[in-house]
Amino acid sequence: MRSALFILLALAAVPAAALESLHLLIPGGAGGGWDITARAAGRALMASGLVPQVSFENRSGAGGGKGVAYLQEAAAQSADVLMVSSTPIVVRSLKPAFQQNWRQLTPIASLIGDYGAVMVRTDSPFMDFPALVEALRAAPRSIKFAGGSNRGDLDHLILARVFEALELNPADARYVPYGAGGQATLALLSGEVGAMSATVGDAIAHARGGRVRILAVAAPERLEALPDVPTFREYGWPVEFLNWRGFFAAPGIAEARRDAFAAVLNQLRATDAWQHARARYGWTEVYHEGPAFSAFLEDQEQLMYRLLLRLGFVRG
Repeated sequence: MRSALFILLALAAVPAAALESLHLLIPGGAGGGWDITARAAGRALMASGLVPQVSFENRSGAGGGKGVAYLQEAAAQSADVLMVSSTPIVVRSLKPAFQQNWRQLTPIASLIGDYGAVMVRTDSPFMDFPALVEALRAAPRSIKFAGGSNRGDLDHLILARVFEALELNPADARYVPYGAGGQATLALLSGEVGAMSATVGDAIAHARGGRVRILAVAAPERLEALPDVPTFREYGWPVEFLNWRGFFAAPGIAEARRDAFAAVLNQLRATDAWQHARARYGWTEVYHEGPAFSAFLEDQEQLMYRLLLRLGFVRG
C-alpha cells in the first residue's frame, strides 16, 4: 500500500504542465481509428488541463508511411510532436517492400486497444454470424468485405484471422481496401460491399445509431460497451484480435522530453474526459510505457508475421 501511494505521489509530482503545447500527427484520413484516437486524446488533455494547447494534423498516405516519413525527416523540428499509431506500424516493419520500422522512431506508450469485429448493414440478410459463415462456406468469394486499411494491413488481417478460424483459406477473402475506417463504413452503408471487417471503434457509433449490425467481436468476452453483441468465441470460433493504439515521438529526442511525453500520457489515463472517450468508443485500456512498450511491440511482430505468411505478404 505504501509503495502504491509513493508511485501515485511521484506521478502527481511530474510537471505535466512542462508541455505547454502538443502537436498530434495523424498518419491517416479523417474518421479512421488513428484520427479518432488522436483527437479524443488531444481534447481530453486540454479539457483536463494537462496540456494547454493541442493541435492536430492529418498526413494520409502509404498506409501511414507518409506520417512516419514526416516524423523522421522533421525530427529536429519535432520536439512537441507525437504521432499516433497502432498495429499497422508493426505490420509494415515485417514487409520487405517497406524500409520503415517502428524502431526508427521513439516509442512512448500504448494507451488503448480496439477489438476486431465483423459487421453488416441492418438491412442485410445475415442476421447473425452463423448465417454469414454458411454463405462463406458455400462460396468464400461471394461476399465483399470493406476495410479501412490497405491489403495486408490491419482490417485485412482481422478478416484473415476470421477466415483462418473458420478453416477457410485467408487468401480467398474478398477484401476491398478504403482509405480509412470512415470511408469503409460509407461503402458498407451505400451497398458497395456486403460486409466489413474493422475494429469496434470504427463502427460503434453507427451500430448505436442503428445503421450497422455488428455480428461478432474478436474479444475474449462481451464488451461492456456492446453487451448485446456476441463474441466469435461464443459461436465456437476462438478468434481474438486486438488493435492497440499508442504514440511515438521523433527519433533521437532528449530523454527529458521523452519522459515528459510518457508522464502526460500516463496522467491522461485517469482523467474523466479520457474515461468518457473510452466508454464512447468501446476501447479497452492497453497501457505499456517505454521499454515495456518496445517489448510489447516485439511480441506483436511475431503474432502478425504468422498471418502475413498465410496471406503471402511475407516469405517463410
